[in-house]
Amino acid sequence: MNTSDEIKKIVKDKYSKIASASLQSDCCAPKTETSCCNNSKEVDYTVFNDDYTELKGYVKDADLGLGCGLPTEHALINEGDTVVDLGSGAGNDVFIARTIVGDKGKVIGIDMTEDMVTKANQNLVKLGFRNIEFKLSEIENILLNDDLADVVISNCVLNLVPDKKKAFEEIYRILKPGAHFCVSDIVLRGELPENIRNAAAMYAGCVSGAEQENDYLNIIKSVGFNNIEVKKSRQIELTDEMLLEHLSKEETAKFRESATGIYSITVVAVK
Repeated sequence: MNTSDEIKKIVKDKYSKIASASLQSDCCAPKTETSCCNNSKEVDYTVFNDDYTELKGYVKDADLGLGCGLPTEHALINEGDTVVDLGSGAGNDVFIARTIVGDKGKVIGIDMTEDMVTKANQNLVKLGFRNIEFKLSEIENILLNDDLADVVISNCVLNLVPDKKKAFEEIYRILKPGAHFCVSDIVLRGELPENIRNAAAMYAGCVSGAEQENDYLNIIKSVGFNNIEVKKSRQIELTDEMLLEHLSKEETAKFRESATGIYSITVVAVK
């Protein structure tokens, strides 16, 4: 079992490599299994990704294909809001949110990976926005003041955080009273067979850090959030090729028929 610090190092190293590759090339859109942003033969980080290309404010250089939802879709962001994006990467959701808050609002991106912050700031310089800021910080210890944000968003990041309760406590702390978050994340339903769980971690990255959905929602409730609601849910399809490497045809068919699996959910809750 890896310690919290070891998990953080693994995640940081992997995402640093992705960011570093994107810093060296502009070929990172559209995403394919052979794109420069997915040059690892072991892990495909883009399999959860939703299509951003039709959204207002989309910046292709900021889209590294690492999300698992569209949190801005259900975030109820208003013009003039202060929005914080946790695990902001190259700025994909930040730039989308900025089109909604407009010139009177502010968007702050938080990421623990230096190369990601560098990539995001490169994109920001090209766009010239003055009400966006990218900060280097861990989600379990966010370097922002209390009661700052009208909305907190995050996209496929909290499942990578070792101490999820501490992460949601930090989200609670930085939100204004009555404000809310909207998070897209990866959860599990049912117990995956161990060999499938391990293979999925290789296939899609850090699935081993995902919580059971009920446990995930209970963590949110335990922190003090109200009106918790899953706005969107979709199952992540594991390929037959991957499953048949670890299960028989009969076991694969049984797995397909069950509700057990890896899911992307988009959750909202109010402070």
